[in-house]
Amino acid sequence: MDKQLILGIDPGLHITGYGIIEIANGPAPRLFTYGHIRTNSKKSLAERLRKIYTGLTEVIENHQPGVVSIESIFYADNVKTAIVMGHARGAAILAAVNNGAEVNEYSPREIKMSVVGSGGAAKSQVSFMVRSILKLREQIEPDDASDALAAALCHWNRMRTLR
Repeated sequence: MDKQLILGIDPGLHITGYGIIEIANGPAPRLFTYGHIRTNSKKSLAERLRKIYTGLTEVIENHQPGVVSIESIFYADNVKTAIVMGHARGAAILAAVNNGAEVNEYSPREIKMSVVGSGGAAKSQVSFMVRSILKLREQIEPDDASDALAAALCHWNRMRTLR
């Protein structure tokens, strides 16, 4: 198997996390890179979405992942939160598709189940398991980047199951 990069994205209007894992001949993925895109809450929605789009476009152009794994829309008690997340997701999906990447969507519950074994896992449990799977000692900051790596690991698990 050739080396493959999977980009995970945790979309958010304030912070969009991203993480890339590398799949090669070994039994487990390895960390390639991670980070986040932070927008200024004083800027307009359009400017914030442009920053997410251009930031993710730069990540994709620089690293050329073939696959993007992104958190799907979830039920939110606050309708505004769900709508705002939808905008950020749209910018992220557009960045991926415009750069030729295949997009896969997973629910937050499915991502947690894939990485932790429980769909109701806490952020701290997800972070711990991401570090464990990727054999990392350092804390992944911010949590949004850890959640993005969890999304990438979810897709890797899905690929293994389908083989």
